[in-house]
Amino acid sequence: MYILDTDHLSILQQPSGAVFECLARKLKQVPEDRLFVTVVSFHEQSNGWNAYLASASQPADIRHGYRMFQRILRQYAAMNLLPYDEAASDQFTNLKPRRLRVGTFDLRIASIALSRGMTLLTRNTIDFARIPGLNFEDWTVDGTTNGSH
Repeated sequence: MYILDTDHLSILQQPSGAVFECLARKLKQVPEDRLFVTVVSFHEQSNGWNAYLASASQPADIRHGYRMFQRILRQYAAMNLLPYDEAASDQFTNLKPRRLRVGTFDLRIASIALSRGMTLLTRNTIDFARIPGLNFEDWTVDGTTNGSH
C-alpha cells in the first residue's frame, strides 16, 4: 500500500508536464484501495494556502486562494485519508530525538507510513532516506527510485 507525499499530491493538482504524466501513468496501475493521503499533507497544504490568502490583497488573488482551498478540500475528501493516530504519534516521538534533519511535516508523514508498514511516494528522497526503516519510492521519474533505510 502507498501513501502520496505532499509533493506528489502537488504534482497531481497541476496536471501537466512530463513529471505529471510519469506519475499519473504509474498511479493508474494501483487500485484505489491501495493508495492513501494523510491528514498531515492536508495540514501542510492548508498552511500554504492560508499564508497565500493572508498576503493576498487583490480580489482576484483572494478568489484564487479560496478556489484552491476548495479544490484541495474536495481532493482530500475523495481520497483514502489516513489519520495521525497514536501509533504514528509514537513513531514520531521515537524519531524526533534522533535529530534526523527532517522537517516536522515530513517526519509526521513518515511516522504514519512506518506505523502502518506502507511505502511513501515522494520526490524528497534525500530527506526521507535519513529515516530508519522507511520504505519510499519516487514515481515521478522513469525507473522507480527506491529506498528503505
